[in-house]
Amino acid sequence: MQILNIEDLHGRLRTLEAATSERVLVGITGEPGVGKTTLAESLLGPAVGWVPMDGFHLSNNVLEQLGLRARKGAPETFDAHGYAALLRRLRHETQFPVYAPVYDRAASAAIAAGTAITPEHRVVLSEGNYLLLDTDPWAELRDIFDEIWYLQLDDDVRRERLLARHIASGKTSAAAHDWVEHVDQVNAARVRETIGRADLIVRGR
Repeated sequence: MQILNIEDLHGRLRTLEAATSERVLVGITGEPGVGKTTLAESLLGPAVGWVPMDGFHLSNNVLEQLGLRARKGAPETFDAHGYAALLRRLRHETQFPVYAPVYDRAASAAIAAGTAITPEHRVVLSEGNYLLLDTDPWAELRDIFDEIWYLQLDDDVRRERLLARHIASGKTSAAAHDWVEHVDQVNAARVRETIGRADLIVRGR
């Protein structure tokens, strides 16, 4: 499997765009805390738009009703069917803006129509943990994307970033450690199993 550095990815996007007259969809996946959002944002430009999978988090109220609040971030806590449907729209609806939700970490909630993909966006990036899962409905995504990249990072660095993120969102240090060990790490193990389905591996930093 090909391994690229972050510096190589702008060229990779240009190559993908030049190879087709259609809009290009590229997924960025990896374990929680590896920097998927930061990477996607670094690649944005006039012709490159971004739709985060996290915009399809089920609301906290819905998670409470389903008994899933303590597992927020697991695959079953997302509207995966809705996410796949939006990606299909982005593939085919290129003559007018398509609005998509984003996720506000400070509010711990999705914001409807938080971003727009316009006809000028020849490439659309979308990042999330579960783009390579082989269970339905996630398995549908592999055929929607043109490529899916797997972002890797040193595990100690990744966990420290997760702890800092949870503490910044209001958790105590003890609660943050507990969440990382019993929620994030469980999700990370699921994501790690999917690396063999990626088109290429990206070295994070």
